[in-house]
Amino acid sequence: MNGVHDLGGMDGFGAVVREPDEPVFHSEWERRMFALALSAMAARCFNVDEFRRTIERIPPVQYLTASYYERWLYAVEALLAEKGIISRDDLEGAMRGQVERGMQLATARVESAARMHLRTPDHRARKPRFRIGEHVFTKNINPPGHTRMPRYTRGKRGIIRYDWGVFVFPDSRAHGLGRNPQHCYGVEFKGRELWGQDHPVRERIYLDLWEDYLEPDRESGAKANQVRTGPAPARAIGAGARDALKLPARRERGR
Repeated sequence: MNGVHDLGGMDGFGAVVREPDEPVFHSEWERRMFALALSAMAARCFNVDEFRRTIERIPPVQYLTASYYERWLYAVEALLAEKGIISRDDLEGAMRGQVERGMQLATARVESAARMHLRTPDHRARKPRFRIGEHVFTKNINPPGHTRMPRYTRGKRGIIRYDWGVFVFPDSRAHGLGRNPQHCYGVEFKGRELWGQDHPVRERIYLDLWEDYLEPDRESGAKANQVRTGPAPARAIGAGARDALKLPARRERGR
């Protein structure tokens, strides 16, 4: 998706500020938030792609001013309500001080959802569309919803370096459109292809991208093959062609 949520594809936000000796959690509620989110996903209340999609729906100003786990809290609240696991009244009751009752109710609902939404993983075999070493071109797409392809990689040329196997397609599963299993590849990009000619010539960036993001780049592949094989060998010219071109007859070596 395009927006402030795709910080990996935007500039202008200044340098990344590092906190010396940063703790894993800044307060106890962050620790509990982390556990609750992972427990809800393990119980199949929602999946990680729906979780990311919901974070990307946070209004921009709220997103930029919220802390990391405040965004998690927003997503978990929204998804549990969206799935009918808890209601807004449950959340408001917890906010009014009935925290223990709210936690007990949420736990019971999550356990119930685990029994309802348990599914068998999709292990269907699927032939890869691309082979290792093949030149590819990323699609220049602007999806309105969740995607795992950063904006800075769109419309760029790369090479397949790894085939990680078959995985569910995040762009589909995030919106309830099915698993859409397909191969995910480790794609190599030149730094200059992504960032411009002022970057080191040997710089390489590797990204994991699904098949639906890629198209074959036959033009680059053909050029690479020509470089590897060299120019086509010259053909021997026959006697008729020599006469037409007025070339001297070939001398045969003495026997």
